[in-house]
Amino acid sequence: MAGVIAGVGLQPKWMASPQLQTSSASCVNGNGRFRIRMVVSSVDEKEKTYTVQKSEEAFSKAKELMPGGVNSPVRAFKSVGGQPIVIDSVKGSRMWDIDGNEYIDYVGSWGPAIIGHADDEVISALAETMKKGTSFGAPCLLENVLAEMVISAVPSIEMVRFVNSGTEACMGVLRLARAFTGRMKIIKFEGCYHGHADPFLVKAGSGVATLGLPDSPGVPKSATHDTLTSPYNDIAAVENLFNSHKGEIGAVLLEPVVGNSGFIPPKPDFLTALQQICKENGALLIFDEVMTGFRLAYGGAQEYFGITPDLTTLGKIIGGGLPVGAYGGRREIMEMVAPAGPMYQAGTLSGNPLAMTAGIHTLKRLKEPGSYEYLDKITGELIQGILNAGKKAGHAICGGYIRGMFGFFFTDGPVNNFDDAKKSDTSKFARFYRGMLEEGVYLAPSQFEAGFTSLAHTPEDIQQTIAAAEKVFGRI
Repeated sequence: MAGVIAGVGLQPKWMASPQLQTSSASCVNGNGRFRIRMVVSSVDEKEKTYTVQKSEEAFSKAKELMPGGVNSPVRAFKSVGGQPIVIDSVKGSRMWDIDGNEYIDYVGSWGPAIIGHADDEVISALAETMKKGTSFGAPCLLENVLAEMVISAVPSIEMVRFVNSGTEACMGVLRLARAFTGRMKIIKFEGCYHGHADPFLVKAGSGVATLGLPDSPGVPKSATHDTLTSPYNDIAAVENLFNSHKGEIGAVLLEPVVGNSGFIPPKPDFLTALQQICKENGALLIFDEVMTGFRLAYGGAQEYFGITPDLTTLGKIIGGGLPVGAYGGRREIMEMVAPAGPMYQAGTLSGNPLAMTAGIHTLKRLKEPGSYEYLDKITGELIQGILNAGKKAGHAICGGYIRGMFGFFFTDGPVNNFDDAKKSDTSKFARFYRGMLEEGVYLAPSQFEAGFTSLAHTPEDIQQTIAAAEKVFGRI
């Protein structure tokens, strides 16, 4: 454990309210291997008033330039109200907006920042890689290195194809599953989100759930004709679909732990039963581990639960904060992908050296002893503290966590699927969200999104967050 947390939280924490002046001195040993930094601060005792005036001005201009003022819908704060904050910089567990407000961040760029934002080793490695160029459009050795790391870590992956996003990974894996089985129908689960490709925008989660959209205009019926849906955690519903479409279903695709309807773990034996049903019916089991990959365990949810799917999608963490995605699985299946086989998929920036570099150094850090034990410890303390504070204040609330992933709902629960999640008091969540923002805590701006911790979060961050939650619960 000490090997992981020894370097966590050593940089000074710039709080939102105080005005700080610092001076520092460094001492480096003969090998250049450690640095002692002394920080002297003078604090203006007058508390700074929380304001987002600059964010308001910037976002008002953004709405004239981009649809809704954003490049991904959930960022617009539609479901929580209030003013979206415009971020200026991030470091470790912290982020700062353009008004100078500081926040403890539990979004982590929606998952990639598992070792903390702007990690010094990752930044240094990227700087060295950039000297050689940002993109080659040709094979590079770094692709081999990251591919070997992924294959050695993820139980289901014998070969891997890198792409540029989780959406692209899911598009590729769907085409591959259909090509391999010769069957067009797939089963997905209500509230699970697999990117914005047409076949997946049926009872989807994430921003689709956040905005309350039933589906998306512009998606032809023909694109979703072969997409069958089932409630998550309902094995009987899955069996009924296979019985109704014998010999037609090529794959079952799911988030092994749902993160795009909020945090919803599988019931005991649900994943095992899915695997058995797929084997009995000649269908492929696909885990979308874009969110859970390298977060629940070094080998992802499949390592954590001991269930090996046929195919897997990855993203987020394997790019260390740069755009990336991947899909992989059994060699006999993956060898259908062009140019080894006839299933075509390509990408201009796929496997680019910057994403590969960031991914390599992020995975190296995660492989250090104690990483996932630390995530488990701090996330458990965080979610238990929030739940206790909410219940003490008289609110209906439930939630849970696994390692570095967590969530909670404003309902008594239990929450086992998207219909259960929709029972949450979203107006109360919106008030809680805005209150936490003013207290310097940045959560995902939607009831229907999971939260994330990182190796950079300190015990002090967790206690500060719980204290903020106690204040806000008392006000709402």
